[in-house]
Amino acid sequence: MRRKTKQVLSRVGGIVLLAVLSILINHYITVTEKETFQDTPQPKGIMEVHFIDVGQGDAILVEVDDSTMLIDAGENNKGNLVKEYLENHGITKLDYVIGTHPHSDHIGGLDTILDAFEVQKILLPNVVHTTKTFEEVLDTVERQNLKITAPQVGDHYYLGTASFTILGPSSDSYEELNNYSIAVKITFGDTSFLFAGDAEALSEREMLQTGLDLRADVLKLSHHGSAYSSCEEFLDAVSPTYAVISVGKDNEYGHPHPETLQAVAVHNIKLYRTDEQGSIVFSSDGQTISVNTQD
Repeated sequence: MRRKTKQVLSRVGGIVLLAVLSILINHYITVTEKETFQDTPQPKGIMEVHFIDVGQGDAILVEVDDSTMLIDAGENNKGNLVKEYLENHGITKLDYVIGTHPHSDHIGGLDTILDAFEVQKILLPNVVHTTKTFEEVLDTVERQNLKITAPQVGDHYYLGTASFTILGPSSDSYEELNNYSIAVKITFGDTSFLFAGDAEALSEREMLQTGLDLRADVLKLSHHGSAYSSCEEFLDAVSPTYAVISVGKDNEYGHPHPETLQAVAVHNIKLYRTDEQGSIVFSSDGQTISVNTQD
């Protein structure tokens, strides 16, 4: 959602809450826990990437070998839907949970997920948001005795025989909360996927300046296909074969915007949308990618 944070408390009360949340998140946060990154592992079996249909929001499950990662969990009222989707796919633990940024359509269901599954590591951006939803996530992190990792650009992690690299956020301060979105590129053999939450053009251009390889076969278009994201330079650099928009049907924001759809068409990218095709599953054997949809 691209909107200014609403002031839900009085000025004084908001300052007090911000201070309390800052203390809490600083207590539970690790600035980075970089893993030793060696050669990219040889892929084994199949990696599946599930774009779960949660309406106007994001929830992405990655499965490779016996390792799993969840990126976002939709709105507050979608937590149980995501939980059931994971359970129906035999998920009992999550090696990584990433909350890309503190908007409710991305982290709203995370508290449900953190309570329902054994979680090894949770990654959140280093930003505080004064909302009930964000408080609930922090409360659940504390209750489950988890430690938050705030990843840095260039950090590398392993997920089974896949690996992923942090591409953003590059800055410590943004006017728009969307630009704090954690951006991740997952590599499995010769195939790759890029996810960047709700990152807008500012953050996308910062990714271009990192010198990291942004090329990916599959791109989740940021911010539900908003015209404020997926800038021309970024699409050129990523050069995806496929793109996915996670978006709610007839949503109040008009997502996806016509400008984004036009840009995708101009770049000859094969587009998939959760509002039209339901949950979308990409499968990679490390060389080729196939797609299955609910429609």
